Amino acid sequence: MERLPIFVINGFLEAGKTQFMKFTMQQEYFQTDGNTLLIVCEEGEEEYDKDLLESTHTTLKYIDDISDFTKEKMIEFTKEVNPERILIEWNGLWEQDKIQIPDIWYVNQMITIYDTSILDLYIKNKDLKAYMGKMLKDSELVICNRADDIDEEILSTYHLQIKAMAPNAEIIFEGEEGEITGDFSINLPYDLEASKLIIKPEEYGIFYVDAMDRTEKYDGKEVEFVAQVVRPDGIGDDILIPGRRAMTCCEADIQFLGFVCHYKGAKNFKNKDWVKVKGKIKYEMSPQYRAKGPVIYANDILLTGPIDGLVQF
Repeated sequence: MERLPIFVINGFLEAGKTQFMKFTMQQEYFQTDGNTLLIVCEEGEEEYDKDLLESTHTTLKYIDDISDFTKEKMIEFTKEVNPERILIEWNGLWEQDKIQIPDIWYVNQMITIYDTSILDLYIKNKDLKAYMGKMLKDSELVICNRADDIDEEILSTYHLQIKAMAPNAEIIFEGEEGEITGDFSINLPYDLEASKLIIKPEEYGIFYVDAMDRTEKYDGKEVEFVAQVVRPDGIGDDILIPGRRAMTCCEADIQFLGFVCHYKGAKNFKNKDWVKVKGKIKYEMSPQYRAKGPVIYANDILLTGPIDGLVQF
């Protein structure tokens, strides 16, 4: 049997998930002759119209408790509906790793939706931010709606917080009239036009996120920063990964944020060594990133003292 694609829509209650799904289901590009299985894991004020479901060959199923979201139940739905695809409106307070799907399903796309007018509440509440981290981990697209009348500088702050948790996602701010355009790139604490970027310890998190997000802006730049060494087995004699441990959303989600770095003599450094890296950034394909990214060609790496604490956002 051919595997079935799943589209997962994340977000807290009343974030606009149902509204987004209804809009998408009506678009020409999303039409299909086959059946669609729509699984809704929480009921908000917005409801699905019977006419819309019928016209799009969609069967709606509700799951009220995460304990009912089992492989057996999903197989039962599959046999009943015979879908060509599955849409899941996920409960934002259910942990992502609790999603159990049959082997014949696969996650095709994950989208997260937030109400920007109360996004500050989610970010400042450590418990809600932990849920945000789980939603964003594998998201390809993040839509922040209801962003009208919010200052561009505040939107830039939200952009940084989300980008730290979802580095590979596209982030869109929307208002009543559609997408809000503007420069929501991070407000940098250093001068990107300087001949050499000397990154202070407290600036490392912003430097990492922005360099990964807008690598072309850093291509050819001289840089200097302090980081800790990681040298995975088999990485090669002249490569190391200098980086810092960061808490992107909560204590349970501590990640190592490191750059691929080429340096003759890299093999002489050990894991967990603290070093000062001086070199030039090049935007190029890297096997370690499995994509194009910021690769540092160091001209000098010196042992130095440790930096206390984690990178914060």
